[in-house]
Amino acid sequence: MSTLEEHVDVAVSIDEAWESLHRVENYPRFVDGVREARAEAGGRAHLAIEAGGRARACDAELSDRGGERVMEWRTTGGPELSGSFSLQPIDQNSTRVQARLEYDPDTVRSTFGGPKGFAQANAIERVVRSDLNQFKEYVERER
Repeated sequence: MSTLEEHVDVAVSIDEAWESLHRVENYPRFVDGVREARAEAGGRAHLAIEAGGRARACDAELSDRGGERVMEWRTTGGPELSGSFSLQPIDQNSTRVQARLEYDPDTVRSTFGGPKGFAQANAIERVVRSDLNQFKEYVERER
């Protein structure tokens, strides 16, 4: 498994950032490749994804460590991905959003296509960094 960690600082309170992460239906507004998302019962989410020119559905389980402001997630069914978002207050109106993604490079490549090796790691890093920046724009615009 490979692990990627990225973060972004957003100019909203930790409560606002936390609530925005839990609005699954808005993921298409800031997660590249997600065309549709809906929350389902039992802490589950269904996502319609397009990546590498391929469309597919993906289900995920979401769980919170609310007192710690950590949302963990993992796909069910495939491709096998997992990760977390952890939030730390910087001050009353600013929050650091830390994203952690764990993935098997071969599984990602076979599922979505794309480059191999170092080029793939760079591509995934760019996507995650872009998604975090889009999240920043989204939450700051929604204030």
